[in-house]
Amino acid sequence: MHCHHHHENVNNQAERPRHRCCSFFTAPFIALLLVISAQFTSAFPTPGHHRSVLVKGSGHFINHRSISGAFCSSYAGSKGNAGLPSDGCQSARSVVLQATSKDKIEFQRSLLEAKIANDIKDTVVKEEKQRIEVVTKKIDQEKEELEVAVKEVKEAVKEVSKSAINLGGAVISSNTEMKEAVQGVSQSAKKVGGAFIKKVPKIFRRSFTLLATGEMRNDFLRRRKHYVSDWTVAFKKKRQVIPAVLFLYFACLAPAVSFGSISSEVTNGSMGVVEYLLGSGVAGMLYSILCGQPMAFVAPTGLTLAFISGLFRFCSLSELPFFSVYAWVGIWTSLFMSLLGLSGSSKLIRFCTRFTDEVFNGMLSVNFIYEAFVSLRRNFVNADPMNLTMPFVALSMALGTFFGTYNVVKFEASKFFNSKYRKIIKNFGPVSVICLFTLFNLSPWAQKFHVPTLSVPDTFQLAGGRSFLVGLKDIPVNIRLLCAFPACLVTCLFFMDQNISVRLVNDPDNKLKKGAAYNLDMIALGIITGVLSIFGLPWMCGATVQSMNHVRAMAETKLNEETNQMEITEVTETRMTGFVIHAMLASTVMLLPLIKKIPIPVVSGVFLFLGRKLMTGNTFIKRITDSIAESSRLPDKNPLNLLGRKKMNIYTGVQVLCLMGLFAFKSIPAITIFFPAMIGVLMSIRAFVLPNYFSEEEFVALKDPTYQ
Repeated sequence: MHCHHHHENVNNQAERPRHRCCSFFTAPFIALLLVISAQFTSAFPTPGHHRSVLVKGSGHFINHRSISGAFCSSYAGSKGNAGLPSDGCQSARSVVLQATSKDKIEFQRSLLEAKIANDIKDTVVKEEKQRIEVVTKKIDQEKEELEVAVKEVKEAVKEVSKSAINLGGAVISSNTEMKEAVQGVSQSAKKVGGAFIKKVPKIFRRSFTLLATGEMRNDFLRRRKHYVSDWTVAFKKKRQVIPAVLFLYFACLAPAVSFGSISSEVTNGSMGVVEYLLGSGVAGMLYSILCGQPMAFVAPTGLTLAFISGLFRFCSLSELPFFSVYAWVGIWTSLFMSLLGLSGSSKLIRFCTRFTDEVFNGMLSVNFIYEAFVSLRRNFVNADPMNLTMPFVALSMALGTFFGTYNVVKFEASKFFNSKYRKIIKNFGPVSVICLFTLFNLSPWAQKFHVPTLSVPDTFQLAGGRSFLVGLKDIPVNIRLLCAFPACLVTCLFFMDQNISVRLVNDPDNKLKKGAAYNLDMIALGIITGVLSIFGLPWMCGATVQSMNHVRAMAETKLNEETNQMEITEVTETRMTGFVIHAMLASTVMLLPLIKKIPIPVVSGVFLFLGRKLMTGNTFIKRITDSIAESSRLPDKNPLNLLGRKKMNIYTGVQVLCLMGLFAFKSIPAITIFFPAMIGVLMSIRAFVLPNYFSEEEFVALKDPTYQ
């Protein structure tokens, strides 16, 4: 037994060198085969517990666990009998396994993210396709219904024409046939009437759906739900509405009479005070009914007056009838404005930042104050140098009207009485001041100074005794078509002026809640322009001064103890005030003898107040005074403390230069019709020049962020 065991050991010792030699040569060869096998498997992966992992930089999948396990097991097997440890292979295997696990998790995560992204993309594309299909089907359906409705109306009209022909023949033939034909005509007429009653609203609705863009439809739907409340809310705030109507009546009356007097001079009496009063009233009432933002007003402006004056000079030199050309220019303008509203073009005004708004607002304020002082200066120029009593009395009345109106409006923020009485004084104060100075001028003591009063006709009649309707056929067809070119200029003027005015009304600081509807406002102004043109009345457009004063008259305010300024908390948004104010303005043509008693200096005082009031809330005007203020006395968020005095003054100085340029451009009648181009220059300066010197953070500090 012992011998046998000894014999086996001897044999094993004899065979061991050969076994070691075989292991030495076969282990690398086996590892090489395994690597080739792993590469072949990566090209054709099979499911299993151990998945292949992508090696970065190559395009192959290698199963690290199989390679490391096979190689290490082979090598350990070949070395184990020699008594060599296999710890190195075990540690290498654990490292490879850890790397494989991490790569596996990362790979699975990337696959999951890619799958989620593809699913989201497919879902979005599918939903967009479905939405487009639904919209396309709806449009096709609307077109089909529109064609059917139009076809039914045409058939009904054909039946009426056939019946009329039969009636004509029956008149010639016999009375019996005539009665039958008359009955046929009446039946056909009933069908036509029924077709129009049933189909015309559908035709209008379908046409609106097809022509209007999404922006226009959104404006319409946004304001439609508030339309009834726009009228009824006024009856709940009578104490606020009545004084606002009375004051704003005089605020709207003053520009109408002023511009009417100037227009009578520049048009040789073709358009005077009566036309401006009637046009302002009709336009204001229509705008209150049709517009999207009832807090905005339309009124005569210096820019429209300058264009009318230029058009009148052109017609005089060309020997063309002024009112016919004027009407066709207005009709084309009405068409262009309506198309701009339907196409949703008012969204472009969003690129007009606060920089442009403030300069435009400042120009209007300065213009109102300038016109007031020009009127007062005229009294000194026309007076006898040896007797300047009348000019100084007129100046005193104007300044008295201004300071009286300004102080009664500010009285709400005072400490006297309680809030109820302060509000009553604030609401009824401006009207009381105007009436007091008018009564003062009527007193026998003041009559000897001969202070000038408003110059209006004694009776209601249009200038020159003309008829209301303008002769549209008084000019040839080619002139009618050529009128589209000046209409483009008027359209640009109205587009910029109207949208900027309404934009200032919709400012977030005014706390309006019912939403804007710029495109609806454009269509309303287009319709109004067409109506005024046909009747030969002066054009109206957005009136910033009257609109902002309307907002403030209908606002609830409270005192901010930190800034010691009155702030708006709520605004009563109603159409009733605008409608009643302009109805009173239109009816003024029946009260011309009473209007003649209002002194011109009182109107000048109202102009001063409106111009000064418009400056309230304009940060551009406030920065002018802050430029010389002590920084420690200003709030921490003031641009002077955020940017430094130099940076803020550079920005403000640019606005001052733009304001001077606008005012100078407006003062030259020959080029005033190109005023919209100057608004475009302001927008270009803000969009392309100022960003080279100011960062977006600095624009935000100046409350003039760039539209994104």
